[in-house]
Amino acid sequence: MRRRSFLPLLAAQSIPDFICPMDPDVHSKLPGRCPRCGMKLVPGLPDPLEYRLHVDVLPKAPRTTATTALRLSVTHPKTSRRVEAFEEIHEKLMHLFLISENRQYFAHEHPIPQPGGYFLFNSRLPLPGFYRILTDFYPAGGTPQLLTASINVQGPPQPFQKPETPNLKISLRTEPEKPIAGLKTMLFFELDPIDGLSPWLGAWGHLLSASADLLDLVHAHPAWEPYRNHVQFNVIFPRPGEYTLWGQFQRNGVVNTARFPVNAAALG
Repeated sequence: MRRRSFLPLLAAQSIPDFICPMDPDVHSKLPGRCPRCGMKLVPGLPDPLEYRLHVDVLPKAPRTTATTALRLSVTHPKTSRRVEAFEEIHEKLMHLFLISENRQYFAHEHPIPQPGGYFLFNSRLPLPGFYRILTDFYPAGGTPQLLTASINVQGPPQPFQKPETPNLKISLRTEPEKPIAGLKTMLFFELDPIDGLSPWLGAWGHLLSASADLLDLVHAHPAWEPYRNHVQFNVIFPRPGEYTLWGQFQRNGVVNTARFPVNAAALG
């Protein structure tokens, strides 16, 4: 009697499933890079743990009329040790978003790495009041993180440069036309002209979505490559209410930032 070999079956079962750390729904049987965001695919991800973000603000009572220094660091949730090794995520070790409480001031920046796992960012924050900080980073041995912090700034309002689109006309169309909280919304940013569009920080565009109370913040990237004259993002608005979207696209080496209000209705 001929004995059946199970070696081919075992070999097939041992093939790893390569996953994108940024977009875990992207899978592949072969190593490579994510077609959506360009990150290197890895053979499986560790269990997700939320790391801890620490922000030292100097001066401790920042003012609109002076430079504010932010020193950021991250600690491991189990060991409480400061993380000193990070993976690049979209060409940077850390992305930093700053949004004022009235959502008029928006900045997408990249703190400078310092010895010992610290990151440093200096800026003049022009509006008084509450600011929300969102950091996007990938600790080595962990999973990508989106962590927030808050600071308060005092002083008189100062002039500042609002988001602008120097060489692009950008409009937004949503499907469904009236987004529903908890369900997928497709965002189509229509760009005119489309020629000269190029990836910026490893993606065809960047999207920051913020709820009116700045509690729900999402940093997303296009679902696909540009098609005809638009770039598509897919998002889920977690709660009914007003959201502000900032879309960023690079054309002929110039980054364009457009701001759009969106309202998400309650299901049913």
